[in-house]
Amino acid sequence: MNRPLSAERLARELDWNLLRTFVVLAESRSVTEAAERLRLKQPTVSNALKRLEDRLGKKLIERSPGRFELTQAGRLLHREAIDIHGAILRLDTIMREVTDEVQGHVRVSMASHVVCPLFDDALKTFHLRHPRATLSIDVSASREAIASVLGRRASLAVCLIRDRSPKLEYRRLYREFFGLFCGPTHPLFGRADVTFADLAGQSSVSFVTDRMTDALRPVTLMRAEAELDERIVGTSAHLEEVRRMILAGLGVGPLPIHVVKRDLEDGLLWRLPPYDDPPAIDVHVVWNPSARMNRAEEALLQSLLTRIEETPMEERTYF
Repeated sequence: MNRPLSAERLARELDWNLLRTFVVLAESRSVTEAAERLRLKQPTVSNALKRLEDRLGKKLIERSPGRFELTQAGRLLHREAIDIHGAILRLDTIMREVTDEVQGHVRVSMASHVVCPLFDDALKTFHLRHPRATLSIDVSASREAIASVLGRRASLAVCLIRDRSPKLEYRRLYREFFGLFCGPTHPLFGRADVTFADLAGQSSVSFVTDRMTDALRPVTLMRAEAELDERIVGTSAHLEEVRRMILAGLGVGPLPIHVVKRDLEDGLLWRLPPYDDPPAIDVHVVWNPSARMNRAEEALLQSLLTRIEETPMEERTYF
């Protein structure tokens, strides 16, 4: 590995695209995954990592069969790189032309299938008041949504929370409750006398965050209480895909109760125990207070926060 460049020479010669590639690598589980996210070939990404390590004179990622993790130098660089990368992405905010009318683009990173009337009302009011502002909503796993806000690639996130970063701000948007459901071809479908004993050993499907160490820990405990088969047949980060697997009969699976009311009424899903005290999951609005926001981003965020403050929690709790 080459000797590290001097600070002045590093600032002059470092390719910023290498930092962008490194940020994606640091937030991935392999070079292959990073290449897919960057839409590049794997050797291209590997070579970019090698060039960055050569310029810094430090090993940034330890790679071996079954192992892909940041070194201490890699963790330090990642923290700095996300700030640098975010600042570059948002240069248009600094250079924008100030006008009397609110303009700008808002990018929301959102967990799959958020059903929240309060959020929908905020979007409606935002558009009516600021018709020249634009909006995009990217659906992703909550972990990725948080990374986007931390890296200043998204204006705000609406998602589940596992660990809180001191660099971010959080407000609880609403609370939802999860139940267990099966599809029409499942042997328990349509039975009103189902007990926990009937659920024991049944195959299941679930979300990728349905783990004791992740955001859906209460749902994990519910599945454990039901003694479902420990082997999960299918997983997804998207609610629609978990629902699809349940409908297809792959197994019993958890879904937010208020989201699937129409499916229950239409006879597409059947609710299973537990019927009392279902696990509660909180969905939050998350933003980066150090990010330089444009006027449209500030307007939407403030509209959401005002509604949250003015709406009692019981009215933001959906069964």
